[in-house]
Amino acid sequence: MRVLLARRDSEIAAGATSIGWKVGLNGPAIQAHLGLDGPVVGYLTDATLLDPADPVDIGGWTHPALEVEVAVRVGDDGGVAALGPALELVDLHLPFDRVGPVLADNVVHRGVILGPEQAGLDPTGLRVQVERGPELVVAGHLAEPPGVTVAEVRQFLRAHGAEMRAGDRIIAGSLIPPLAVSPGDRFHIDFGVLGTLDVGFC
Repeated sequence: MRVLLARRDSEIAAGATSIGWKVGLNGPAIQAHLGLDGPVVGYLTDATLLDPADPVDIGGWTHPALEVEVAVRVGDDGGVAALGPALELVDLHLPFDRVGPVLADNVVHRGVILGPEQAGLDPTGLRVQVERGPELVVAGHLAEPPGVTVAEVRQFLRAHGAEMRAGDRIIAGSLIPPLAVSPGDRFHIDFGVLGTLDVGFC
């Protein structure tokens, strides 16, 4: 985490703007494999904020993948102010045998797409469906209440000398296993009450 947060500080000093944090390694299997007792936290800046209208250029990536997430905006009271759909793009280019290199690489983060937010929404029972063309390729669900995620991220950051701020967005961990993508792929993701997002790759 010292390496990850130093990298964040360097990017901000170079002109990037912090937009929040990302939950990573939230699957029980990968946590068990790496000897973790919970997820880790990476960072988000506007340097990797993508426009969903533009295809994502994955040229040069080793193993590009799509993660479907929910974005939580932190309110002035430190709780959940709003929710929105989110997509994270990652490059699974590491062997995932040690957690240190994964953290140093900001948990293989390469980009994030954020959809419109809604306040006062009850996400209980939220499910997502991911379609590639006419084909339903995977479905998933929200694993924990957003308020729990906010509290866990705050605690994790404080333990490593960082602080969450009002207005931060937290992408709360993938609702599906990472989905391998290729140039030419286009996906439609239905987030139920949160709306939809579309993303293409080139």
